[in-house]
Amino acid sequence: MILQTKIPLEKAGSGIDYQSKIFLLGSCFVENMGTKLDYFQFQARLNPFGILFHPLAIENLVSRALQKKPYQPEEVFEQNGRWLCFDAHSDLATNSRDSLLENLNSTLQETQKWLCSASHMMITLGTAWVYRTNSTQKIVANCHKVPQKEFNKELLPIEAIESSLERTLEYISEVNKKATVVFTVSPVRHLKDGFVENQRSKAYLISAVHGLLKTSNFPLSASYFPSYEIMMDELRDYRFYGKDLIHPNELAVDYIWERFKSVWISEEIYPVMEEVEGIQKGLEHRPFNPESEAHQKFRTSLEAKITYLKERYPFMHFER
Repeated sequence: MILQTKIPLEKAGSGIDYQSKIFLLGSCFVENMGTKLDYFQFQARLNPFGILFHPLAIENLVSRALQKKPYQPEEVFEQNGRWLCFDAHSDLATNSRDSLLENLNSTLQETQKWLCSASHMMITLGTAWVYRTNSTQKIVANCHKVPQKEFNKELLPIEAIESSLERTLEYISEVNKKATVVFTVSPVRHLKDGFVENQRSKAYLISAVHGLLKTSNFPLSASYFPSYEIMMDELRDYRFYGKDLIHPNELAVDYIWERFKSVWISEEIYPVMEEVEGIQKGLEHRPFNPESEAHQKFRTSLEAKITYLKERYPFMHFER
């Protein structure tokens, strides 16, 4: 008996292994995938400017990093004792203007290095809805709870999204023609925009990505992973959502990760991933008696496993 429809997936040609460098940008769902990559000790960098929900915000970060255009004092502002920038998430906020500018510009430099060296890039699009400031007419990445009257809300046309994604790929290809780009659309529903509005937004994003991939006028290898479709079809049940009924829960994230793994992670390194997972679970273990001989032997064995892995993969770091 078949109780679930499954989306057919094909194994990717340029799979990710432990020599790969993965750069992840986009909405909050890419954070879920980035956390998985970090857990399994891949060389990955996740959202240096924090969560970026829409394609224009991602394009702005990529272009600015590659053009080495530092942020200036007039591009940041103070609110409730915190200094913020409309181009970045509030995770980068600081208590002073100078420290925020230093943080933004050092992160830009780091972003530039990752764009130049990454073997794989995962770009997750969350919404086609954007906010434009009334004062400067600039589309922001994050409103930072500034009163809504200060913005005009717009739905990006499909053509504008496609053009933005194409420019992003062109920027990357100028410095890194070997990178493989994986586009996804976040399964997180933006219901604050409205139920119909959220569906329109997701449809626009999906249409734009597939329109871009159909043209094949760019020098980078790019493809689409159907995380949104897996959530909507294979996991068509509220038991796969968190308490807010909007975000995928841990079970759903694990499921989509396994589907992603089957496509993009090289099977040759599955045994190493099992070793890493065994160590991670060992580090999470809480003994009844930390001073017991049995636990000391367990710790010695665990340390030996960590040492052995780090000899082969020096970049791995385990929190003890």
